Amino acid sequence: MCTAVSFRTKDHYFGRNLDLDYTYQESVVITPRNYVFRFFNDVTLTHHYAMIGIATIADGYPLYYDATNEFGLSMAGLNFPGNAKYLSARDNMDNLSPFEFIPWVLCQCKTTCDAKVLVSRINLTDTPFNEEFGITPLHWIISDREASITVEPREDGLHIYDNEIGILTNSPPFDYHIHNLSNYMNLTASEPRNRFSNKVSIRPYSHGMGAIGLPGDLSSASRFIRSAFTKLNSVTDDYEDESVSQFFHILSAVEQTRGCTQVDENYEITVYSSCCNTDKGIYYYTTYENRQISAVKLHSENLDDAKLYSFPLPKKQQINWIN
Repeated sequence: MCTAVSFRTKDHYFGRNLDLDYTYQESVVITPRNYVFRFFNDVTLTHHYAMIGIATIADGYPLYYDATNEFGLSMAGLNFPGNAKYLSARDNMDNLSPFEFIPWVLCQCKTTCDAKVLVSRINLTDTPFNEEFGITPLHWIISDREASITVEPREDGLHIYDNEIGILTNSPPFDYHIHNLSNYMNLTASEPRNRFSNKVSIRPYSHGMGAIGLPGDLSSASRFIRSAFTKLNSVTDDYEDESVSQFFHILSAVEQTRGCTQVDENYEITVYSSCCNTDKGIYYYTTYENRQISAVKLHSENLDDAKLYSFPLPKKQQINWIN
């Protein structure tokens, strides 16, 4: 399972935890403006907006998990099991396979408002990329520095929700997560007041007791609440280092540790955590094996090129030895 966050200080930051019990040799991938995207609906884009994110490259095609384009529009796909429904092709619609959704939007849109208009014309079909990469049940968060939306494929087509929280996890559907927030209205970062009874004297005995009741398990519903509480109560300076550090602390509140979530014979881990400064096009990330923050700059490469740039994720822990 996964958690995605949109976060703003002076700049806007977007990123996610990718939680899985397997990997597909992901890398940071820059797609320049003249890389040719060929879509299953017979549309070919020979010139488009450049983007950076983490993807698996299969047959020369970037299968993006999350990405940000050169205008700062960002998008991430998260697992949506038991709820995602892909349909057959429809007339007068932009029919796309789910793996094409991120590039289709980020190639053509500058803002969340642009994306809303484009998404309203999309029909996601049950067409796999190939036999190795089949259909994955997903829903998506799309964000810019001003707003976020959630897009969910359901039986009657795509549902588009305004996402003022700037958080997305997994199933159940997004409207459940928003409704579930009401169960945690009394949580506070401040010292709690006695609401138990005015007939008895009760005082806190520890800092942090205002958050008693904040769920600590790893379910998607609990991660939504915990990441929302952590983000919305976050306090940080506007400087880049502090903002990036704070973003990773928000994600670390909901990361998966090997051994705590069993899936068949394997265990889910947070394969990577990402934080993209969408205003500057800097993609920061850590991996499960390497906690040191690495970074790739979108604008350091030739964005008018036609070839993909791929930067493998470090798989060995890097330690800054002091003595």
